[in-house]
Amino acid sequence: MIEIPSDLHKDLVPLAFLLGSWAGAGVHDFPGSEKCNFGQEVTFTHDGRDFLEYHSHTWVLDENGNKVRPLESESGFWRIDADRRVEVTMTRDDGTVEIWYGELAHKKPQIDLATDAVARTVASSPYSGGKRLYGYVKSDLMWVGEKQTPEVELRPYMSAHLKKVVSPEEVERWAKALPDDLPDGITFFQ
Repeated sequence: MIEIPSDLHKDLVPLAFLLGSWAGAGVHDFPGSEKCNFGQEVTFTHDGRDFLEYHSHTWVLDENGNKVRPLESESGFWRIDADRRVEVTMTRDDGTVEIWYGELAHKKPQIDLATDAVARTVASSPYSGGKRLYGYVKSDLMWVGEKQTPEVELRPYMSAHLKKVVSPEEVERWAKALPDDLPDGITFFQ
């Protein structure tokens, strides 16, 4: 269910499907790095201004799905204009700062992004750009990332399938909002 908060900046309504906390798992595979399954937690929040605040943390998972060690962390700010162009500023834990531009697809919750600018500290890994695709599919958030380095052409390197994390407070709020005259479950499904 996509809920639009009453205090969400009007310009951000097209991005409302991103809001909330998400968790799930994916695959990481890039030349020169360990191929692995990873877990991920992502949050998109807002404070009434014209941007969404974004945080992502990933970690390597062992064969039983247990956390082994951190993989990547990033944070940033997402904006959208009246023509559905999306702008993202992002900082990664390895010392990389990126500017991404893209667009929200027409009549569907899908965002295609590509890097426009990349700045790196001396300590960061080689990296020269990337692409990302985010989509809201059957109430889940899915994404795939591509990256390139001076040695490796643009290619997929990470993808994940994330589920919305619902707090007990949200469940209680939704339950209180249900109409009093709902049929019982057995009658409803007959």
